[in-house]
Amino acid sequence: MKVKVFLAAAGFALVSFAATAQTETQTKIKVKPETTEHEETQRGPEPIAPGEDKAGGAAASKAIPVAQYYEGGQEAMYEFINKNLQYPPMAKRNRIQGQCIVSVTVNPDGTTTNMRILKNRGAGTGEEALRVVRLLKFNAPGYSVQSSIPINFKL
Repeated sequence: MKVKVFLAAAGFALVSFAATAQTETQTKIKVKPETTEHEETQRGPEPIAPGEDKAGGAAASKAIPVAQYYEGGQEAMYEFINKNLQYPPMAKRNRIQGQCIVSVTVNPDGTTTNMRILKNRGAGTGEEALRVVRLLKFNAPGYSVQSSIPINFKL
């Protein structure tokens, strides 16, 4: 008889312990900290103002060897790239940003060959960078020049 009472008391203790543990876990609710409107507006991509550099970015300040053979120099080359660069729809939809690098060889007569994508961010950005570099027309350097042209994609 003592064993049955002891087991009944132990069972009651286990049931009451489980019930208190369950109520403790239900009361622990994580509350998301409130954000201000100012913080939420800083998270999204910044729109590009008309005329702002979207292709050159920080790379435009570095000297590119083939840019001296472009009529007007490096600034004119990046103006042309900015004018003709079309952000790929898939990259825009997936918010892909970054730098694509295209390798190009300028022949002694000014024609370009051996164009290939060295660095690709994906979603059509590399192909778009290659397309724009193919449009570039260089003056004849008199010797073969191989260089890389960085193109930044920024939303």
